[in-house]
Order: sequence, then structure tokens, then C-alpha cells
Amino acid sequence: MKELARQGWVRSLREVFPAVTSTAQATILTGRTPQEHGIVANGWLFRDTKEVRFWQQSNALIQAPTIYDVLRQDLAARGQSFSAAKLFWWFNQGAGVDISITPKPHYGCDGNKVFGIASSPTEIAVDVERSLGPFPFATFWGPGAGAGCSAWISRSAAWTLERFHPNLTLVYVPHLDYDPQRFGPAASRMARHVRELDDAVAPLLEAARQQGARVWIISEYTHVDVDKPVYLQRILRQEGYLDVRPGPFGEMLDTFSSRAIAVCDHQWAHIYVRQSADIPAIVDRLRAVAEIDRIYVGAARAEVGLDHSRSGEIVVAAKRNAWFAYPYWLEDTLAPDFASTVDIHRKPGFDPCEMFFDPKIRFPKWRVIRRLMAKKLGFRMRMDVIPLDASIVRGSHGLAAMSSEDRPLLIGDGPPPGVDLAMTDAFDLIRSALTD
Repeated sequence: MKELARQGWVRSLREVFPAVTSTAQATILTGRTPQEHGIVANGWLFRDTKEVRFWQQSNALIQAPTIYDVLRQDLAARGQSFSAAKLFWWFNQGAGVDISITPKPHYGCDGNKVFGIASSPTEIAVDVERSLGPFPFATFWGPGAGAGCSAWISRSAAWTLERFHPNLTLVYVPHLDYDPQRFGPAASRMARHVRELDDAVAPLLEAARQQGARVWIISEYTHVDVDKPVYLQRILRQEGYLDVRPGPFGEMLDTFSSRAIAVCDHQWAHIYVRQSADIPAIVDRLRAVAEIDRIYVGAARAEVGLDHSRSGEIVVAAKRNAWFAYPYWLEDTLAPDFASTVDIHRKPGFDPCEMFFDPKIRFPKWRVIRRLMAKKLGFRMRMDVIPLDASIVRGSHGLAAMSSEDRPLLIGDGPPPGVDLAMTDAFDLIRSALTD
């Protein structure tokens, strides 16, 4: 990648807020801010169903034209064809691309789950795994998250280039995100991880070279060291705004009876308030939380590009050394059964604890083996290996970088753009590279 930067140009990008995966990717895809494209976080409260949903894949959730749709129109107007591939980016399902591959487990009616990928056309998932072997899902998320997924994704992108020759190929290579969240950027072995990234993308770069394709690299955000998890849900519960439903599987968040809930996502949180009369008192209580840096209410959310109906009535940003943890139970004995598992779609908030084995378990990998053996024998089991103590997390992201050197990067070739660029500018730069 150093050679790509040496031969071309490197620009830093001002972040979009919150500086998290889904919001950043939607901004790159549309050139718009969240209050225009609607992706206000990695997850939010769907007001019509009162469900907190994270990591949704439907492209229809993006409320602005995407780069692949616009380029298709641009080139069609010139009488030229256009094809696009989208590999492991979010909002992949139903996207206006010709080839897509995305992680998608299979779920059985008995609660069983089998790892897998989904694709469009459908047969591509079968073909690519037949060629490369199964996608190493355990390295994509969870305690085993690491470089294995980036290497497989890179090989799948090379496979796609060689077979389909798309005009635009979007590839998400994720593993540099893991250890900076686990241990914080200061304690992460970043030189090693960057070497792993260079090794991982080598097949893709070679395939691109053979195809005569240009390669651009873009990052989404910067990480910071943190030492203060903030439990907003517990604060709201203790103040009488948040309700739970007790039951045989632990306490479940009751979004219908709650007067306010917080959807926590790294260093930002959306607080949904049912009655506007409660907002002043909630804001007053939040101002007393030392780890909260900024509070945006109503139209003031436009200051950070989040004045959208999907946003909470209140949006809060943490101080640089703090982040927002999703737990709402007051005692760990009352935690819901999914809390100690990797379950990104059931948890009403982002949970970076899923990247750790619980340090209280003496032999966690042996527990995993025993659970898998029980599963193969047909027994119901729960992969309860994730810690409940959020203080184990030492890194996060979501805020603006302290300096331009720490901002997200765009590495490209061709005519160099200006130096004062925002994440929203990536859209027009990519469009120009394919149409000028």
C-alpha cells in the first residue's frame, strides 16, 4: 500500500458523525450526510415496530442515490454499459449492483445457526466457496476476529475481478478495526496488523494490475483509547424512564412501555423519548454525567448532520476517553441470555465485548468445543463465552480526530484533488474517476 500512496496521492478526510461503519459507508456511497441518507448509526429504533435493529443489510434503507446507481445512469446516457460488484460492504442486499457477496448465516426453526454467505446472483456464493473454501466467519466477528477474514475477502475480490471484470468493485477489508477496539490503538500491534493487511490484499492488487484496474483505498474513522464505559440505559432506568420485562431468559428491554431508551453505538448514542415533556429533565440528568461531552436536542442535531426522523430526540457524544455501553440490567444475574453470546442482531446496542472471551472462564476454548459437541449431538446449547463487564474494552471510535494526521485516509491516483476534503467528497471523486 505504501507503493500505491507513493505513486498517487494521499488525502485526509473530515469525518461524518457518528464516525462508525454503517454511517461512514452510506456517506461514501451517497456523498450525503446522515440527515440526508438516513443511516444515522449502525442501528437505531425503528419507531413503527419499536425494535432496536443493528447491522441491517437492506440497501433500501439508504434514502439517497448511491454511487452505483448514479454511475449506471451516467454511462447509460453515453450509451456505455456499467457493472458493479459490492463485496462485504453494508447495505448489500437489494443493492443495484451486478455481483454482491455478504455474510449471512442460515437460521433453523429450532434456533440453530449455521455460518454462511449470501450473494447475488445466488449461485456466486456456492461458486466462490467452492473455489476458495468456506468463508472464515469466526474471524469476521467474535473473539476470533482477525486477519483471516480480510485475506479471504481479498481473494474473493480477486476471484470476482478475474471472472466478471466489473467497472467498479467495492471491497470492505475489516480486520484493522478489531484490535484497536479490543486494546486501544496505543496497545495494538499496528505495524504487524498493517503487514497482515498488505499480505491479505496482495492477491487483489495483483488481479487489479492484470485487469488494468485502478485501486483506491479509503478508511472510515480513527480509533481512540478509552477507559470509561457509560451505561446510559441504566441511568435512564434508575430515573424511571426505561422499563424491562422479567422472564425465564432474563430481563428484556420493553420499548413499548419505556418513556425513553438509549441506543448506544461506540462514542455516540441516540436517546428516543416518547413524550417531549420529558426531554428537559432527561437533558438535565445527562448534563450531570461527567463522561458526556456534547448533547444535541431537536433541530440542534443538524450541527452534526443528524437531524433526521431516525435519530433520537436527543443525541449525545462521549468524551474522548469514554464510550457508551448498551447493558440495561442492574445485576448480572438478571442479564438476558443473549448478553453472554455473540448476537449482534438481538442486542439493543453495539457490544464490543463480543470480541473477547470472558476472562472469568478458565478454559474458554474448551467451553466452545463442548458447546459445539453438544450442538452436533442435537442438544440445545448457548455459546455463553462473552464477558458482561464493559471495562474490558480499551478502544472505541465515533468522534472527530484530534489532528488531520489521524483522520480517515483516501489514497488514489490520477489528478490530485484539493486538500480540504470531507468524507462526503469521496462520492464525487469516485464518480469523476469513472466518467471523466
